[in-house]
Amino acid sequence: MSRSPSFSLKQEPSSKVDLNSFGRWVAAFCIIRFDLEQGQLVEECYPPGSLTQDEELDIAFSSFPDSVSQNHNRSSIHDCIFFFRTQRRGDLQVAHVDSSEIVEIDDKVVSPDGKVLKKSESSRNGNCSRYLYGFVFNRQRHDERLKRGGEQKSVVILSHSPYSSVFRPLLQIMGPLFFDIGKKALDHIAACVSMWPAPAPGQLMELPIGSATLRVNLPPSHSLPLDGGLSFEESVSSLAPLLPTNQSVPQGLFHDSDLFGTFRGLLLQLWVLWEMLLIGEPILIIAPTPPQCCEAVAGLVSLVAPLLFSVDFRPYFTIHDPEFAQLNALREGDTFPPMVLGVTNLFFLKALKTIPHTVSVGSPSPNSSRLLQPPRASSGRLQVSLKKFAPSSLLNAVKLRREGPLCLMTEHKEAIWTSYPAIMKPDTSILNRLIDAGMSPRVEESMSVVNNEILRRHFLELTTNFLAPFGRYFRAFAPSEGSSPFVDPPPLPQFNADEFLDTLSTRGPGKFLLKRMRSNWLDLYRRFLKGHNFEPWFQRKRAVAEQEQRRLWRQARMKADIQQFIYKMSELEIIDSFNAIERHLLAEMQLKGTSEDYESTCEKLKGDLQVVFNVLPMDMQQLLLMNPQRAALLPQHSHTSPPR
Repeated sequence: MSRSPSFSLKQEPSSKVDLNSFGRWVAAFCIIRFDLEQGQLVEECYPPGSLTQDEELDIAFSSFPDSVSQNHNRSSIHDCIFFFRTQRRGDLQVAHVDSSEIVEIDDKVVSPDGKVLKKSESSRNGNCSRYLYGFVFNRQRHDERLKRGGEQKSVVILSHSPYSSVFRPLLQIMGPLFFDIGKKALDHIAACVSMWPAPAPGQLMELPIGSATLRVNLPPSHSLPLDGGLSFEESVSSLAPLLPTNQSVPQGLFHDSDLFGTFRGLLLQLWVLWEMLLIGEPILIIAPTPPQCCEAVAGLVSLVAPLLFSVDFRPYFTIHDPEFAQLNALREGDTFPPMVLGVTNLFFLKALKTIPHTVSVGSPSPNSSRLLQPPRASSGRLQVSLKKFAPSSLLNAVKLRREGPLCLMTEHKEAIWTSYPAIMKPDTSILNRLIDAGMSPRVEESMSVVNNEILRRHFLELTTNFLAPFGRYFRAFAPSEGSSPFVDPPPLPQFNADEFLDTLSTRGPGKFLLKRMRSNWLDLYRRFLKGHNFEPWFQRKRAVAEQEQRRLWRQARMKADIQQFIYKMSELEIIDSFNAIERHLLAEMQLKGTSEDYESTCEKLKGDLQVVFNVLPMDMQQLLLMNPQRAALLPQHSHTSPPR
């Protein structure tokens, strides 16, 4: 965790908090206390009434470390920061629609059946989201004078957006401030947040908070779920996008997660984990503490950027979650739903036996983390053992596999248990570039940044190249030179899975992937097409491409002179052009006020419609003018009744 920004309070907030502006970032602030007799209690919720009683209960249970796995700390105060993701429980307009199936175009939310779900101001702030992200500052205070020798309290920021780069540093300010001045801290922070500009996905933002300023990069909108009413922006490219030279520019969710630090003991397994995430396999992540647990889940989600990750993920999952009962009821042979679950309670090892892949990360206590580090090289480069078939390592692997994840009940160790047949081969050239930090914590922090950039850039390139063969289905075309832009644009190429696989089998996936994959590489594409991530990602990219094509044709219509095309057209083509221009004009009129060039666009199309109308035969003109709505679009004829 980065160091807390310097902070001091400015004067008292001079005006009431604008809840609409506040809601663009935050759903609620909560203060939750662990009561020995009553359990978890929500002491404060700001703004009041933001949550249902069921939601308050869910959030309260998710805001404390599991007692089963929590290590005792003799220090007087122990603070930790972690986050969770939980489903909203209430009457939501889109509650019955899977968030991965929703597409947003031109500020409208569209369900899979084509129904437009109206967006209110509250939904634009994310209030129709199906999930809440809770960012927790937990303080455990040990004091022998208190009952049972201590107390626990959590400060929680709830949001509909997974902006970890914003809320974790904000908690580093807000958490200690609350324990210093109490409830007034919520009012001060809320006043600051309500003055922030609207979130700008994919951009660097400066967010003032008291005397400090948070400089944060938000994840791009193409990586965000659309059930929160966020703006829909995604650049369209038919090829793999160029890799950014500045790695601070995010390409997916949780770009600030410590991928290297979390998986340092399992670096060779990152490629098989990437595969399983790509195709949407269910994975159980177990770690000793909530911070280690949620960091691991966030790191895995970030591994498949820039792919839209549509699998349900829970950075910190407890037995009190409403969905636990459903998962616990699964029997041998049942299919486990696609989820990435982060847990600390060892009870899950017995309760969720049907989950096919288990990953154990982290160290039991902060001071023992170095015991799990790989051997160091004198050159400063990180040494990773690549001798898969050494007798000792082979025996250890066989023993670990035989014991299974339940061996964690007696001793924590970093390992992965899976029967998944890997197709990708670990890239040893990437591993050899990783730098060993030595024993200095300050050097280790800076070297982790370097190593994270190396790993993240590699997997970004890996995912981008994997998705590149789909590019031809998202290629938007402008009207060719000499052709009329006044007709409807041609549809994008239709996707057929069998045809795609046949073509790909012939052409190959490209040199970058081919040298990193085994001979059965086509199986990975087959699994991806059947997995939970493909359809939502494909539909969103498809919607973006169609929107881009409409923009190109609209731009061409604004520049084109209709007179140059009419004399080349047959009477039937002229009628088709009239109908197409009428549709474009009506579509523009429905979007009144949403674009700066609205008036000029409408005037241009009305003029073009009039020009085409004037060259039509008289009987056709009379027939068209019998429709009052159409007649109103033709200024020169709108007040003239058609002859009988």
